[in-house]
Amino acid sequence: MGHLGISHGQRNQGLCMTAAAIALVAGLALLIWSADRFVEGTAATARHAGMPPLMIGMGVIGFGTSAPELFVSVISSSQGNPGLAMGNAYGSNIANIALILGLTALIQPISFHSQALRKELPLLFMVTLLTAFLLWDGKLTRLDAWILLMFFGALMTWTIVLGFRHRGDSLDLETERGLSVHDMPKKQAFFWLFTGLVVLIVSSRILVWGAVEMAQWFGISDLLIGLTIVALGTSLPELASALMAARRGEHDLALGNVLGSNLFNTLAVVGIAGAIHPLAVPEEVIHRDILVMGVLTASLFVIGYGFRGPGRITRLEGGLLFTVYIFYMGWLINSVLQIY
Repeated sequence: MGHLGISHGQRNQGLCMTAAAIALVAGLALLIWSADRFVEGTAATARHAGMPPLMIGMGVIGFGTSAPELFVSVISSSQGNPGLAMGNAYGSNIANIALILGLTALIQPISFHSQALRKELPLLFMVTLLTAFLLWDGKLTRLDAWILLMFFGALMTWTIVLGFRHRGDSLDLETERGLSVHDMPKKQAFFWLFTGLVVLIVSSRILVWGAVEMAQWFGISDLLIGLTIVALGTSLPELASALMAARRGEHDLALGNVLGSNLFNTLAVVGIAGAIHPLAVPEEVIHRDILVMGVLTASLFVIGYGFRGPGRITRLEGGLLFTVYIFYMGWLINSVLQIY
C-alpha cells in the first residue's frame, strides 16, 4: 500500500509539473501573440485620435511592447511573488540591449539620426542610476516605488511635449511610414486593442501560475525564473519589432522601441509591482543584475550616442553585446546548478 501511495503521489506531482510546463509555454505563446495585436491596435487607435507619429513611436509602441512585462509583474506582485516581477523587468531590460540590439546589429548594423533618441539615451542611463540608488539598501519600499512612478509620469509628460515639438524627426517619419503600412479601420483597431488586452491579462495569469509552480518544483527562486524564461519570453515582441524595423531600414524605430521599453520596465513595471507589494531586494540583484543592466546601458549610451556624428551600432559592437548576454545567461544557469 505504501508503495502504491508513493507511486500515486509521484504521479500527481508529475501531472502537476507537466501542467505547469504546458501553462508556461502556452502562456508565453499567447502573451507574444496578444502583445503584437495589442500594440498594433493601440498604435492604430492613437493614429485615429490624431496623436503625432513621434509620440506613438516613443510612447505607444515603445511602451506597448512592454505590456507583457507589466501584466506579468502586476499579477505576480498581487499574488505575493514580487521577485518574479523584478526579475521579469530587469531580465527584459538586459535582453533588450544585449540580445535584441546585439542580434539585430549583428544581422544589420544600426544607424540612427533621431534627435529625440539622442535625448532618451542619457535619460535611460540616469534612470538606471536612480534605480541602483533606491535599491542599494536592499529594499524596494512603497516610497521607492512611488518615486519611480513619479519619474514615469514626468517622462510621459516629456514624451507628449517632444511629440508635438519635433515634427519631422527621423523617428517621426519612420513611425509614420510604419503606421501607413499597418493601417486599419477604426473599428478593427478598437477590436484588436480590446482583444489583445483581454488575452494579455488571461495569458499573464496562466504564465505566472506556470512559472511559480516550475520554480517551486525545481526549488529555485521566482526571481531566477523571471530573469531567464519569463524575461526572454516577454522580450520576444521587442525582438520581432527590432528585426522587422531593421530589415525595413527603420533603425531609429528599432532603437526607439528598446529605449521606450527599458524606460517603461524600469519606472512603471517595477514601480507598480513595488507599490502593490514592497519587497526585500536580494543581494545578487544589486551585485549581478542591476550591475549588468547598468554596464549595458552605459555602453549603449557610449556606442550609440554618436559623439562624432550619427549614432551607430556596428556588427562588432552588436557581437560584443550578444556575447555579454550569453555570458550573463551562463552566470544565471551556474547559480541554478549551485543549488543542486
